[in-house]
This record gives sequence, structure tokens and C-alpha cells, in this order.
Amino acid sequence: MRGEENLCARNWPVIVASLVLVAGWVAAVTVSWPGHLSYDSIVQLHDGRMGFYHSWHPPVMAWLLGIGDALHPGAALFVLFDSALFFGALLSLLWHRPRVSWAVPVVAAAIALLPQSFLYQTTVWKDVLFANAAIAGFVCLAHAETRWTQYHARIALLAGAFIFFVLATLTRQNGAIVLVAGIFALGAIVWRASGRKLALFYGGSALAISLVVVVIATAALAVHSDDGEGPKAQLRLLRLYDLAGAVAAQPSLPLPQLDADNPTLAKLIRSDGARLYTPVRNDTLVGSQSLQNALAETKPAWMAAQWYDLILQHPLLYLRVRTMDFGWVFLTPDIAACRPVFVGVEGPRDDMDDLGLRPRKDARDLALERYTKAFLGTPVFSHLTYAVLALCALVLLLLRRAPGDVAMASMIAATFAFTASFFVISIACDYRYLYFLDLAALVSTFYLALDAAYLFQVVATWSGSFWELRSDARKS
Repeated sequence: MRGEENLCARNWPVIVASLVLVAGWVAAVTVSWPGHLSYDSIVQLHDGRMGFYHSWHPPVMAWLLGIGDALHPGAALFVLFDSALFFGALLSLLWHRPRVSWAVPVVAAAIALLPQSFLYQTTVWKDVLFANAAIAGFVCLAHAETRWTQYHARIALLAGAFIFFVLATLTRQNGAIVLVAGIFALGAIVWRASGRKLALFYGGSALAISLVVVVIATAALAVHSDDGEGPKAQLRLLRLYDLAGAVAAQPSLPLPQLDADNPTLAKLIRSDGARLYTPVRNDTLVGSQSLQNALAETKPAWMAAQWYDLILQHPLLYLRVRTMDFGWVFLTPDIAACRPVFVGVEGPRDDMDDLGLRPRKDARDLALERYTKAFLGTPVFSHLTYAVLALCALVLLLLRRAPGDVAMASMIAATFAFTASFFVISIACDYRYLYFLDLAALVSTFYLALDAAYLFQVVATWSGSFWELRSDARKS
């Protein structure tokens, strides 16, 4: 009888935390049902229903939206699937340790109430799908390490992990960072358990299989695409943005390649481009139709040559401009300008008519908008806050190295690499672009809270060493 009471006592934190997470998930979905859809969301849902994908966005999300829409019109089933990845990953971690601390329900409640969970998880954005898929993959990998001696469980969890890594890779253009981090994490886990040779076998096999699946999936989806130049157009836009920023920062900057190949575009970059450029976002460049027309008539090779000339001949200027752009997406100095809050439904009228949707911003949406905006200007909407939180978690995980810690540390490393990639590719400061950073920091905090005794031990050790050093300094 006493043994059963002790078992029940050990399970109470798990039970309470489970109820908190399930209640948080149900509340978020209920308040936002059937989800929030912005311009991009509507376009992708329309693509999914038509089975014809435009190349501006990776098509896998439109494909998933199409599957859900076929079963139940709209994006509701996709919202359920997407949010279940995140809340399900957190729930599964409750069984990662034989016993968990009472800190876990508190952390679970805090996470469930944050806009990153309560609002973003019901918003139909590829940034949310990417973050959720990546986190689900690393959580599966953590469970696989913990159950490494259980063959069937290990294989099933590894398969699940790399299915999610492949989904993340297909969802964002720079999503392959997650797959690479997952490969390294798997290699480290196997090396630790079974040695170098088996680690190379597992890592190589996972890489080969994942690449094959990515290539096949990409080719299969491309059959139903418009064969457009979405990625090429985005690259051309990035190059124009960088050149306009460089000229704005240094008006005397020579543009020898464009002066020779397309002097009209060179002149417009010096005038309209420099005038309209802002590190906040690239949309302002659309304000000059002449600039856009000249860009459309310019061969990609000419833009590439001038862009490479900027990087190679004026590297400090290029880095200066890129630092300003990245500073806006990472530090969001004017959070309102970086569009952190979106509620309701809005998009292209023709697409919405085809989908049978009407614009929506009802009382629930307005209440949710007020709730979310109450956090603006606080650490809740600060990527820097989450970066510091994630860095602290990474240090603790590398010091502890318990089963599962390699996977979670790799998740943090992946989000840092993903964030760093925006130093090169950022053309707008929209808060959702670095949503993965926020979510990874929250999940790693939740994971560490499972064993709060370890954190207390670290704090006690650090504080003891601090006072010991201070005492020695006084003696000297």
C-alpha cells in the first residue's frame, strides 16, 4: 500500500502538468477556431485545394493544407495537426524521466499562457510548422537515446525523428540546418552508446535516407507546381535589397557591373533604391515601379555579378548593411513594426471567394489581439531574451550530459545556426521568422525543469564557489 502511495505521489506532478498542457492546447484551439489565416496562409490554402502550387513558398505546407481541406473544408484540421506537434512533444517529455519535479506544472502553465503558444500555435504560418516539426524531431531523438537498449522503440523513435526533420527541411528554404543538426546529434548519441564505427553507419544511413526522401518529395510536389522562379526571384530581391542598402549607406559606392550591363537599373538603385531602402523590410522598394520594371528586365547574372562585387570588393560595407538588417530581425528595436501580432482571416479576394471564406476579425480575435499586445515591449516578445535563455540551457545540458541531453543541446545549436542564417538572408524583421528560437528556448527550459534538483545543485555549486572565492579575496 505504501509503495502505491509513493508511486501516486511521484506521478502527481506528471498528472497536473499533463492537465495543464491539454487544457492549454484545448483553450488555444477553442479561442482561435478554426485558426488565423493571413495573406500567405490564404494563398497556400488555395494552392492546397487546387492541387497546384506556386513557387514563392515551399509547397509541402500547401500540400498538408490540401489534405486537411479535403477531409474538412478550411484550415482547421491543419491547425489541430500543427499545434498537436508542439503540445504533444511537451506532453511526451513528462515521461522522459522516472520522476519529475513540481516545477514542471508551473513552467507548463507559463508556456501555455504565452502568446507563442496561445496565439501562434493556431496561426497558419510555415514558420510555426517548421518550428513544431523541428522540435518534435529533437524530442523523438531524446526519447530514442533514453530507450536506446529497446530495439523496436529506438527504431520507431528514430524514424519519427527523421520524418519530422525531413518535414522541417521541406517547409523552409533554410530548414536543412535542422536535418544537419539531427544527423550530428544521432552520430554523437550512437558514438556514446556503441562507438565510432556504428555512429558513422547510423549517421550516414540517416543522411542518405533523408536526402532521398527530400529529393523524391521535392520532385513529386514539383510536378504540381507552376514551374515559376520563386526562389530565383527571392534571391534577386535579396540582391537588390543589399545593393540599395549599400548605396544608401555609402552614396559614392561604384556599381561597375550594372553601369556596364544595365545603367538604367544602376541609376534607379542610386536614386529610388537608396531613398526607399530601410533595414526594417524590403516592401518599401515596391514604391518605385520604375525600379521594379528595371529589375524585371535585368538578367539574373548581371545582378549576381554586381552583388558579388559588393561582397568581395566592399566586404566591410556589406557586413555593415547586413548587420543593420539582422539587428532588426533579431533585436526588433520597434516591435510593432515587426508585425508580432496577427489575428483573424484576410487575404486575396479572389482566392477567398474560391475557398468560400470571408474576412474575419470578430470579438474573439479582438480580445486575443488585446491579450497578445499586452506583452509587447516586455521580454516575452524579445528574441534576445530567448537566445540568452537557450544559451543558459545549452551550457547546463553540456555539463550534465544525461540521456536525452545530446538531442536537446543539438536542438539549441540548430536554432542558433538557423537564427544566424538570417544574417545573410533577412529582408524583413517579421517576428515570426525567428519563432523557432523562442520555441526552442521554452522547450529546453521545460525539459530542464523535469529535474529541478539538478538546477538547484548547479546554483548551489556556483554560489558556493562564488562565496569561497570572495572569502579568499578578502583574506588576501
